[in-house]
Amino acid sequence: MTQHPVSERLRFILWAVAVFIINVAVDQTTKLLAVQYLKDIPPISFFSGIMLLTYAENSGAFLSMGASWHPVFKHAVLLYLPLAVCLYGVYWCLCKERSLFRLILLMTIIGGGLSNLVDRIFNDFRVIDFLNFGIGRLRTGILNVADLSVTFGAIILVLWEIREDKKRVSP
Repeated sequence: MTQHPVSERLRFILWAVAVFIINVAVDQTTKLLAVQYLKDIPPISFFSGIMLLTYAENSGAFLSMGASWHPVFKHAVLLYLPLAVCLYGVYWCLCKERSLFRLILLMTIIGGGLSNLVDRIFNDFRVIDFLNFGIGRLRTGILNVADLSVTFGAIILVLWEIREDKKRVSP
C-alpha cells in the first residue's frame, strides 16, 4: 500500500524536527557542561592524548579565522550569511526534499550550523569549543559537537551523493 503524500510529508517534517532538536540539544548541553567543568582548568587527556577536552571560546570561524575582522564584515560573513543558508536549507528540507536519508543528513548539518549561530547570537559572538583530536603535533583545532555534526553530515552526504550518481549512471 502506498503512503498518502500528506502523511509522507508529515513523516519527513517529524524526522527533520527530531534530527534538528537532537543536534542542537546535544551540542548546547555539551557546551554548558564544558563551561561548567572545563573552563579555567588544564586540558584533560583521553586515549593517550588522542582526544583532549580543553575549553576555548572562538569569536571567529574555523581555527579562529575572521576573529579580528571588522564587526560589520564579521557579522555579515559569520552570522547573517550562514543564517540565510541554514534557513533556506530548512525550507528545502521541509518543502522540497524527497529522500529521507538526505533530509536527515541535511538537518544534521543545519542543526550543527544553527547551534553554533545560537552561540554567536547569545554569547557575545563567541562559540564554545572543547574537543581536540590528534596524534602528537598533528591535531585538529579545538571544536565542538556542532562542528562534528556539520563535518560528518557533509562527508556522509558527499559520499552518499557519489554513490547515488554511480547508481544512476550504471546500467
